[in-house]
Amino acid sequence: MKLSPIIVFFLFAQFLSAQIQDKVDFVHAQVLIAPTPSENRINGSVTYQFDIIEDVSSIYLDAVDMEFSSVFLDDTKIDFEYNGRKIVINKKMEKGDAHNLKLDYLAKPKQTVYFLGWNDGVRNNEQIWTQGQGKYTSRWLPSFDDMMEKVEFDLEIILKQDYTVISNGKLVKKDTLPDSKGYLWQFDMKNPMSSYLVGFAIGDYNKKTVESSSGIPIELYYEPKDFTKVEPTYRYTKHIFDFLENEIGVAYPWQNYKQVPVQDFLYAGMENTTCTIFSNQYVIDSVAFVDKNYVNVNAHELAHHWFGDLVTETSSEHHWLHEGFATFYAYLTEKDIFGDDYYYWQLLETANALQRFSGEDGGEALRNPNAGSLTFYEKGAWGLLMLKDRVGEEAFKKGVQHYLNKYAFKNVTIPNLMEEMEKVSNTNLEDFEKLWLQNPDFPYEQVISFLQENNASIKTYFELKNKIAEQPEKTEHILKRVWKRLKSYQLKENLILEYGDKLSAEFLSDIIKSEELKVRQAVILSQNKIPNELKTVVEGLLKDKSYTTIEAAFYRLWTDFPQNRSKYLNETDGIIGFPNKNIRLLWLTLALVTPEYNPDSKALYFDELSGYTGSEHHFETRLIAFQYLKSIGGFTDSVLKNLVESCSHHVWHFKKSAREILNSFLQSEENTARIKGLYPLLSQQEKQYLEKTLGE
Repeated sequence: MKLSPIIVFFLFAQFLSAQIQDKVDFVHAQVLIAPTPSENRINGSVTYQFDIIEDVSSIYLDAVDMEFSSVFLDDTKIDFEYNGRKIVINKKMEKGDAHNLKLDYLAKPKQTVYFLGWNDGVRNNEQIWTQGQGKYTSRWLPSFDDMMEKVEFDLEIILKQDYTVISNGKLVKKDTLPDSKGYLWQFDMKNPMSSYLVGFAIGDYNKKTVESSSGIPIELYYEPKDFTKVEPTYRYTKHIFDFLENEIGVAYPWQNYKQVPVQDFLYAGMENTTCTIFSNQYVIDSVAFVDKNYVNVNAHELAHHWFGDLVTETSSEHHWLHEGFATFYAYLTEKDIFGDDYYYWQLLETANALQRFSGEDGGEALRNPNAGSLTFYEKGAWGLLMLKDRVGEEAFKKGVQHYLNKYAFKNVTIPNLMEEMEKVSNTNLEDFEKLWLQNPDFPYEQVISFLQENNASIKTYFELKNKIAEQPEKTEHILKRVWKRLKSYQLKENLILEYGDKLSAEFLSDIIKSEELKVRQAVILSQNKIPNELKTVVEGLLKDKSYTTIEAAFYRLWTDFPQNRSKYLNETDGIIGFPNKNIRLLWLTLALVTPEYNPDSKALYFDELSGYTGSEHHFETRLIAFQYLKSIGGFTDSVLKNLVESCSHHVWHFKKSAREILNSFLQSEENTARIKGLYPLLSQQEKQYLEKTLGE
């Protein structure tokens, strides 16, 4: 049934004015989806059970760019209205009624579901995964774009390929379908959640299962090629789980917990209920663990299973209740694992970042619904730390427990939390709210005083900074007098990062020979040029157990001692580095621009470097490769084609960087002509982007 555009507009305008569907309670969703990766398509069916709280004349679901083949209300086919974003069922329903609504649909989501690796010719790198927060699950599942409707979602997924499927809840069945048409994976949830937390991941995965001290199964997924990286990637996972359950004081509220790394994820991780999806750039070896590990993200996403998943904000004005808490508890977890010094120095780093942000007239209040990540995450964590300091640790823990238990599986606002804190502490917190929740500025002086009162090494740091500021010409003398008495490597590391370029080669040499890895690393990071007297000792850093140190030392040595370039290239050949291949990409670039080094292998080196711009590689790797190739004038037609393809990538910051590189390349008429010559090789979407960019 179709109505005239005017009537359709009137119906939707009238309906949307209500904003929230508060007269209907959706209770359960039985979801069946069948992805077709070759077409980026999902065929789906969902049956909702819902109760009528007050008389209504219509109900709706959010559903973006879908085709509906049939809609049934209580087993009777019913007409509907659809405007490309919402589907409306016009039917009078009375208070107390219970109904079923079944929708069969087709979706080709441009966002939220990502199909990777199905057309690149590389075997076993195929993946499908979701990211609902910010882009909304309603692009692949008729659901709810607001967070107020909590539903028990049970998913069934049909997949023709024999890959692993991971989703919310407990896997209760995997069946082989008749006639070898694929497999049916069935997942069961026990409690309700907001639809932005519904998610799934599909790919070539194995898993390791551990169990928390409270008996919760924890499934740790990995690609078969990464079996040697399972331990360093997931290091401390059981510890993290046990710590958070104990520290929060409320039992983990879900059936199980799963973690799965995926290619080209938009963020660090996402806390889909019972199923955290995270970037495979955290799949690391033990050397990478020193500089880039998954511990903080691991703890952050798990903490969300209480703060965000169990109790969910009503709107973005209350986003502090999600990200502030998750960040706060992640820092507490790291404190438990790595110690007090690590914890307080991390807090100092975030305080300095917030001060810079606030000092540039960019400060944001935590109650600002449009605030950015730095505010919600880091300022949010600081707000909770200072709230805990204000009411006391015992009252804070009790307040959190009351808050979580009272609003379990419900939606919350900041006043709900503050009310519980005021009750348990018998304290009026109005002044705290004004300073930390409503004030756009960051109270830097207050937090620095707090840090100095609670951490001796930070207190020493500021004392030394003050002394050096009074007598900058005596920087080395001041540091030498106290150096051997300093016990904190974080203190030494930060002093070197700040003053290393003002210290003698003799002093720095002693530090490299005798200090811990991070302090040695600080020396090389602080140098704009390596003095001759430091050459030999810095060469030793090429064997340090840190990819950050090796990369910095390799580049500085290659730059500052050109007569030894071949030697440094030989010593670092074969080192890959982090998952983004930072050292290998640098090595290939320097090998190419060192004329005397293996001239017969230049073509192989170039092919390898340019190959890393292909879509089968992670976007971080691709971006580094593009940047290096730009610096050496290495844009071949195949590289340019990959660059144009990157300008439509789903990760916005990679897309933005690729577009900036392309725009820079297009500054000359000759380069513009080269790009136009690629048109026959480009997709229609890529051609349209280029035509728009070139103003044609």
